[in-house]
Amino acid sequence: MAAAKNKSALSENESPSTPKSIGQKSAARIKALRKKKLDTNQLLQDILNGNKTALSRGITLVESKNVKHNQNVNILIEGCLPHANQSVRIGITGVPGVGKSTFIEAFGNYLINEHGKKVAVLAVDPTSSVSHGSILGDKTRMEELVKQENAFIRPTASGDSLGGVAQKTRESIILCEAAGFDTILIETVGVGQSETMVHSMTDFFLLLKLAGAGDELQGIKRGIMEMADAIVINKADGDNKRPAERAKSEFRKALHLYPIKSNDWKPKVMLSSALHQKGISRIWEMIETYVTSTQENKYFFHNRKEQNKFWLLQTINEQLKSNFYNQPEIKIALQQQLLAIENNETTPFEAANYLLKKAKEL
Repeated sequence: MAAAKNKSALSENESPSTPKSIGQKSAARIKALRKKKLDTNQLLQDILNGNKTALSRGITLVESKNVKHNQNVNILIEGCLPHANQSVRIGITGVPGVGKSTFIEAFGNYLINEHGKKVAVLAVDPTSSVSHGSILGDKTRMEELVKQENAFIRPTASGDSLGGVAQKTRESIILCEAAGFDTILIETVGVGQSETMVHSMTDFFLLLKLAGAGDELQGIKRGIMEMADAIVINKADGDNKRPAERAKSEFRKALHLYPIKSNDWKPKVMLSSALHQKGISRIWEMIETYVTSTQENKYFFHNRKEQNKFWLLQTINEQLKSNFYNQPEIKIALQQQLLAIENNETTPFEAANYLLKKAKEL
C-alpha cells in the first residue's frame, strides 16, 4: 500500500532524476544561455582561439537580420580582419548531381590527412522560392569530413541572393580565416547567371562538369567558362571513363577559343572520381601551382584588393536597401502602392518613383 502511494507521489511530482525532469532542466539552461547578454569580445577571443562552436555562433550572428545586432557584428568583423587573409579561397560550382559534396569531402579529407590543412567548408543550399525553406543537408552528405577535428562545415541557405551565395558568405570567410582555417571551400548552389558573386570572393574558381549529360555544349557557353580557372570532369570511372576522356578533349579545344586571362593562367581541364578518391592529389597540385604563379606575378594580391572594393560597393547597396525597407513610413506606403497596382490605379514605374521620392523626403 505504501509502495503504491510512493509510486503515485512520484508520478504526480516527478523525481529530479527522471528523464522528463532532466530534459526540462536542460531546456531551462539552454533558454537561460540564449537570454544571457552576448559578450562579443569573449566570442571574438574564442574564435581567435579556434573554437568551432564560437565560430558557428559568430557566423549565426553575422547572418542575423536583426538590426540590433549590427554593432556586435561590426565589432566581430573588425576584430577578425587583422587575423584574416591567410588562406586559399576556392569556389566550387557545378550543376546539381555533378557530385559537389562528394568531391568536397574527398578533397577536404585529402588536404587534412596528407597536408595537415585546416579546412572550412561554406556550403550554400538553395532556398525554395515557395516555402522559403532549405534542406541544409551538407553535413549529412559529408559524414566522414564532419568527423575531422581540423574541418568545419557550415551549411547556409542562399535566401534571395543571386549567384548561389549567401549574403554574408564573405564575412563568414573572414571569421573562418581568423579561427585558423587555411583552406576555405565555398560550395555554391549551381551554375547560374550571377556566378560573378562567387568569383568576387575566391582566389581559385573550380567548375565541376559531367560527361555524357549534355554538359559539353552548355560548358562551351561564355561567362562561366571565362571565369573558371579549372574544369574538373567528375565521376570519371567505370563505364563513364571513356566519355569523360572525350569531354576533357572537347573542353580543352573550347578553352583555346577564349582570350588569355589577365593573370596569365591557362585554365586546365582534369578528370576525377571523387567516389574513388582518384585525381584529387593532382587537382591540389594544380591549385598550388596557380597560387604560386599568381603570387609571383602579383595578381593574387591585386585580386584580393579588387574583391575588397567589390565588397565595399556590395555592403553599401545592402545597407541602402535595408534602410529603405525598414522605414515604418515606407512599409505603409509600399503596401498602399502594391494595392494600387493590383487595382490598376498606378503603374510599377510610377509607384517606384513615388516611394523613392518619399524615402528622400524622410
